[in-house]
Amino acid sequence: MTKSAGKFALGALLGAAAGVVAGMLTAPKSGKETRADLKAKADEVKSNADVKAEELRKKGERVYTDTRKQAEEIAHDAKTTLDEYRGRAERAVSSAKAELKDETPKKKS
Repeated sequence: MTKSAGKFALGALLGAAAGVVAGMLTAPKSGKETRADLKAKADEVKSNADVKAEELRKKGERVYTDTRKQAEEIAHDAKTTLDEYRGRAERAVSSAKAELKDETPKKKS
């Protein structure tokens, strides 16, 4: 979820909660009934928020795990490539040294 979508969702939840509270406070019920309704609605909202928080926590863990796995794979691939190029470079240097050694005129004693 993007930052702006998260802010929108939070705003929508807060707006809905405010609407429910305003509706209950203006409804023609006794104070005891209104308080019971508010408590029930608050419990429902808290339960929903707990469920969403748990879903987000699990999603965050999955994203973290997937990202970490991808980073480890990239690091492994980079090390493999680096080792391959290092081996090529070492072989090229050895080959160049051998060619120079063969081409160097020998001194006569």
